[in-house]
Amino acid sequence: QVQLVESGGGLVQPGGSLRLSCAASGSIFSINAMNWYRQAPGKQRELVATVTNGGSPNYADSVKGRFTISRDNAKNTVYLQMDSLKPEAKAVYYCYAKIGTITEEDLYAAMDYWGNGTPVTVSS
Repeated sequence: QVQLVESGGGLVQPGGSLRLSCAASGSIFSINAMNWYRQAPGKQRELVATVTNGGSPNYADSVKGRFTISRDNAKNTVYLQMDSLKPEAKAVYYCYAKIGTITEEDLYAAMDYWGNGTPVTVSS
């Protein structure tokens, strides 16, 4: 069983910072891309940032220069450092990863996995 568990969400004042973490656990053979998404109340889930296995990041225009995504492959963990937070960043933040496992038939299988989300509120 593979699972992703996020942590680090909470309440922060505008202009403040939070660091989200997402740890993958279970019978993992490999992890490809690891992404952060967010879903604000009444809105669709949107991609915030991605990081490749090699560490190359990409960001949504709305967070460029303020958010930093990184990963520790040894710990199967991805991070999202969020600085200069704005009230519109309020959302539930979800971790996603494409994870490869070895099946009982000794076959490689890559599947999409999601965490349960961690809420972020930016308010004074």
